[in-house]
Amino acid sequence: MPTTPSPPEPRSTVRTLLRLWPYVRPVRARLFSAAFIAIVASCIGLVIPLVLKWMVDGPIADRDPAGVWLGALYLLLLGLAEALLFGFRRWLVARPLSHVEAEMRAGLYRHLQRLPIAFHDRWPSGQLLSRATTDLMLLRMFLAFPLTFLLVNSVTILVGVIIMLIQDWTLGLVILIPAVPVLITCVVFEKRYSGAARLAQDQVGDLTTVVEEGVLGIRIIKGFGRHRSQARAFRELAGKLRGTELHKARLLATILGVIVTLPELAIGAALVLGAVRVADGSLSAGTLVAFLSTALALRWPVDSIGFLLAMSQEAATATERYFEVMDAEPESGAAAPQSAAAAGSHASPGARKGLGGTPRAMGVPPLERSREWGRAGDGGTSQAVQALGEEPRGAERRVQPPAGNNAGRVEGLRFENVSFRYPDAPDGTSPVLDRIDLHIRPGESLALVGATGSGKTTLTALVPRLHEVTGGRITLDGTDITEMSREELRSRVAVAFEEPTLFSASVGENVLMGGGTGDEDLERALAVAQADFAHALPRGTDTQVGEQGLSLSGGQRQRLALARAVVGRPDFLVLDDPLSALDVHTEAAVEAALRRVLADTTALIVAHRPSTVLLADRVALLSGGRIAAVGTHHELLRDNPEYAHLMSGAPAGNQEDDER
Repeated sequence: MPTTPSPPEPRSTVRTLLRLWPYVRPVRARLFSAAFIAIVASCIGLVIPLVLKWMVDGPIADRDPAGVWLGALYLLLLGLAEALLFGFRRWLVARPLSHVEAEMRAGLYRHLQRLPIAFHDRWPSGQLLSRATTDLMLLRMFLAFPLTFLLVNSVTILVGVIIMLIQDWTLGLVILIPAVPVLITCVVFEKRYSGAARLAQDQVGDLTTVVEEGVLGIRIIKGFGRHRSQARAFRELAGKLRGTELHKARLLATILGVIVTLPELAIGAALVLGAVRVADGSLSAGTLVAFLSTALALRWPVDSIGFLLAMSQEAATATERYFEVMDAEPESGAAAPQSAAAAGSHASPGARKGLGGTPRAMGVPPLERSREWGRAGDGGTSQAVQALGEEPRGAERRVQPPAGNNAGRVEGLRFENVSFRYPDAPDGTSPVLDRIDLHIRPGESLALVGATGSGKTTLTALVPRLHEVTGGRITLDGTDITEMSREELRSRVAVAFEEPTLFSASVGENVLMGGGTGDEDLERALAVAQADFAHALPRGTDTQVGEQGLSLSGGQRQRLALARAVVGRPDFLVLDDPLSALDVHTEAAVEAALRRVLADTTALIVAHRPSTVLLADRVALLSGGRIAAVGTHHELLRDNPEYAHLMSGAPAGNQEDDER
């Protein structure tokens, strides 16, 4: 399982949380208004002790019932005003903060689509899922409550202390004695709780990964009887998370014990001292009542410091985790979608794996979704993005010869001195691909053959720029693919991979992700892929295939992935052993239909069997990351022993499996 990259160097909580400002800025007016209203409400609460002082020293001392009733009316009105203002504050922030959460989640999803495949190879899906759900929920809760009340309670405590000092500075100093130990405790708590909060949230991500893998791999778990070992692994992770949460609870209990006990002792001391002074006549009873009432009114702001700091630390950790993903460099030249609604487009399966959701969960209508994914659908593997054009290309469309001063350029698909090394490969290791020179002429089909681990899949992934070449260049009709936008490139190149990925959508929607727009394109693609079984499903092509398409057989999924690749009539077709899961009779039928498609398309086909090789006009042998030979199938059988070994099924020698 991929491991989560190490967290960044710790920074101050305030600096971390300030990174949320661009998201909060559009709703700042409501947030500031809500904070001001909360401050006013809290200050109204501090007026109540002053009314009590007036009542005790006035109507009560003078035995004036009318004055007592008037004071009671004042207290009732103040209480109602405080309650209404706090209720209004909550209403004021609920809607905008839910919008902030939604925008951040949509932004994260959009960014995931723009990140390179290497990023998704490194990151466990559960870690990305927890950042898009749990962490953003923590941020919304922080913006709604702790952020406001850290300010409100600070102002309330400051105003309350001033009121108490004005009433009697001696008793005020007694109340302030616990301030120093409480501040020291808060500083220590913040440092320790920050680490525990980060660890807990990372462990939640790991646990989410295990749950997701357990659900997606349930057939393997049951088939090999591994449910007990999987349950044991889950219990171990859950136990670690429980231990971390208990550690957090102990830290929170410690600070709560300090900030509750010390102020209570100070209030008790002030009560005794005040009572003595009232008895000797140096302090009025009303002043003592007002002082103690003010002190008691400050109990909630003081007692809340502990969990407000805890929630702030968890929010800071969630912010760090969110921006660990957002700070990752996107693919060069990737254009960000303009709106949250675009989150459903430009979808990479790696990101879908990270978010763990279905297309429907993103709120995109099925027809719109199929059209959007026509621009950015999956060609059939969980780590590859197939992005095809939205508009279907006519069957008669062929590569036209260049005109004007471009007449001398090389047409078709060409690899020129191409090398590739994975970004996280250890220094000193040999590249996966080394100085590849290969030319596929317009309308030609080239089969790519090689032993397992020779780099065939990696080579095909370079064409739609799922990985970037580290040396040399690849051209389409003479144009370097790095000079083309990814949208343009993937509108011309369709990809189908050996291990197909289907989405939780209908059969028709899955196929039309490849660029077709209607029933005619759908029927043609299904016919080419010999996927007529779709019509026999309970609801025909409207049948939902279920998550990952696991309700279908491997061969059925592979045929739908092939249909998705050809539905948009692409200029260039890249097929990674697209017939490996088919029986011999279905394979023969698919090959017959596929030949007609390949007659009008420039194609690169990864092949392992002679029947697939025979679909191509020429064959290239990839060995040790290099092109060892190029020719027809019969020429290579006659002249190249390694190729003959591969096609005959005999051992081809020891080969290192260095391709992932």
